[in-house]
Amino acid sequence: MRWACLLTSVCLAAMIVGLGYGFGFGDGWSEVRVLLDFPWFVVSLVDVYVGFILFGIWIAMRESRVAASVWILLILTLGNVISCVYVLRAIALHRSRGVPWFPATRAGGVDHP
Repeated sequence: MRWACLLTSVCLAAMIVGLGYGFGFGDGWSEVRVLLDFPWFVVSLVDVYVGFILFGIWIAMRESRVAASVWILLILTLGNVISCVYVLRAIALHRSRGVPWFPATRAGGVDHP
């Protein structure tokens, strides 16, 4: 589990640095409007949001409806920085309370087919 925590922490740091660079030197929506003219940018954007949704499904299987809704909304708006935070939280819960790391169960231990 240490490798997962380390790798997730590295990803989180990379995302924070990347976001800092983008916010510090980018021109926001004017750049996005230009990029939307490139098909591979659109494909990449679809790919990212499909990944967000798939990750959201895993979260929904682990959390209460309210908690899952909050996490998923945060991921859809703030991106993989929040995904990294969620994974680090899941690892910490696994270590401290034995909450299943990957076998998806909702809070309260109810398995769903």
